[in-house]
Amino acid sequence: MISALLIGRKGSVGFPGKNTYKLLGHPLAYYPIVAALGAKNVDKVFLSTDCDKLMALARGNKVEVIERPDYLCSKEAKGEDAFVHGYQEIVKREGKQELIVLLHCNSATITSQMIENGIDVLRRNPVFDSAVSVSKYNMWSPLRARKIGSDGLLHPFVPFETFGDPKKLNCDRDSQGDVYFADMSVSIVRPHCLDNIKDGLLPQKWMGHKIYPLIQEAGLDVDYEWQMGQTEWWLKHNKKQL
Repeated sequence: MISALLIGRKGSVGFPGKNTYKLLGHPLAYYPIVAALGAKNVDKVFLSTDCDKLMALARGNKVEVIERPDYLCSKEAKGEDAFVHGYQEIVKREGKQELIVLLHCNSATITSQMIENGIDVLRRNPVFDSAVSVSKYNMWSPLRARKIGSDGLLHPFVPFETFGDPKKLNCDRDSQGDVYFADMSVSIVRPHCLDNIKDGLLPQKWMGHKIYPLIQEAGLDVDYEWQMGQTEWWLKHNKKQL
């Protein structure tokens, strides 16, 4: 059995109400729900939340609700703990799982086909731990990252020597090769990644260690209202796939 698990809580500091914010006529969480429901190899879809609006959206789309406990609903609560809790609830209700499709209610940049592609990759490659959506953001190369020091000035976040001889480096955004970020649209994982999450690779430990990239363009999870513009662009650009 393959189940999909969405997580989304009621509280949000950066963008209150983001999961149910209307975009192109639907709440943001509607889009990952539809993607999961449309994936032919996903047997059942669950949503873990403490939000009444999300519960109503889930039940209205024949998605089973997992009521998230209070200790997983604070701003300090980790998404990885919510995934583990939800996964354990699924196992209690449905039994052993072949794969778990992990989704965020605040990430609409996902299609059913991407989910299917990830499932296919893992079935063909049993040594892989997960298949994860990634987007190329060369402009955010670690070489360009800065932090504010105790002197109030900008300093390299990562020592330049990490990238080789500093004298041979340049400011071109592509100079270090393509830079991929897990964009949080989907993580398709084997159960052992959640059973042994403490052993996973930082920062998203639920992905395990052997992580296959599902490459797309401009994927993201929404943390701030200004990111809705990028999400809207993505939805319009990919509307034929939804």
